This record gives sequence, C-alpha cells and structure tokens, in this order.
Amino acid sequence: MQVNNEGEHLAAKALGDYLIQNNGRVVTAESCTGGLIGGALTSVAGSSKWFDRGWITYTNTAKHEQLGVSKETLREFGAVSEPVARQMAVGALAMASEATLALSVTGIAGPGGGTPDKPVGLVWFGLARRTEDDVVVSSIHQVFPGNRQAVREATVNFALMHALQWIDQRI
Repeated sequence: MQVNNEGEHLAAKALGDYLIQNNGRVVTAESCTGGLIGGALTSVAGSSKWFDRGWITYTNTAKHEQLGVSKETLREFGAVSEPVARQMAVGALAMASEATLALSVTGIAGPGGGTPDKPVGLVWFGLARRTEDDVVVSSIHQVFPGNRQAVREATVNFALMHALQWIDQRI
C-alpha cells in the first residue's frame, strides 16, 4: 500500500504547520485505516512537535475500552456510524491532555462487510477541537469507490484535507 503519496504529504505538512503556528497538537483514532493517518502525519519531519499519539481501535471492544465509545451507541448504531465517529474523536481528545485536535475514522473498506444501508466504501469522519471553554465536534461521511486499498487511501487523503478545511474555517 502506498502510505504517503504527494497529496497526503502536503496535507500532513500543512496541518502540522497550522498546529505549530497555533500551539496545537493532534491525535488520531482510527479503525478502517489501521494507523495510516498517523503514518501519514508522522512521515513529516518534525511531526513530534505537533503529533501527540494515535489509537487503532479496530474492534468495538477497543473503541469502548480505549476511547470510551458507549456500548449502547455501538449496539444501536453500529461501529460505522456518525455517533461512533464523534465519540471516537471526543474520546481521543479526552485521553490526550495536550491535544487540541482529534481526528477519527470508522468505515467499511471491503471487500466484504457492506450492506444496503452501509455499503463498502462508507467512512464516517469525526473531528473534535478543544477550545478554552468547550469541545467542538463535527462529523461527515463519504462513500469511496474502489477496492480496499483505494478506499483506505482515499480515506487518509480526505481525512487530512477535511481536517485542514475544518480548522481553517472553524466549522
């Protein structure tokens, strides 16, 4: 798998530059990407200044134990859902006291596992940002075409670009 294409590297560097300028640190909580987002971020020289840590929480048990995702939410909505992506991001931010931004992904990379309601290629993204008074959370989903490798690569690219847009626009 191509972990660090040119677009990922540029987005990761731009995110790092933003975090340095704003005294920020990022954490990741990944399921379907298995650490590829953290890998893309840490491929940037000097990323230890702005990348704190990452979690690979592939199972529901890991999502619950490591990030505090509610068992009830997992039962009701399933691992690939907006509420789980949001709870993963909030949980990662809560577990890393120096982090200001958390990025989470949960999806169905394929080739199997899809359903009519949740097709292969469906990925939910969660973002959580610590402010002086609160935590702001956002989520979005995408359905990416292609095989497992293509879905995972598209997920990494989208996650990095979306995080940049979100922090830049403060949405």
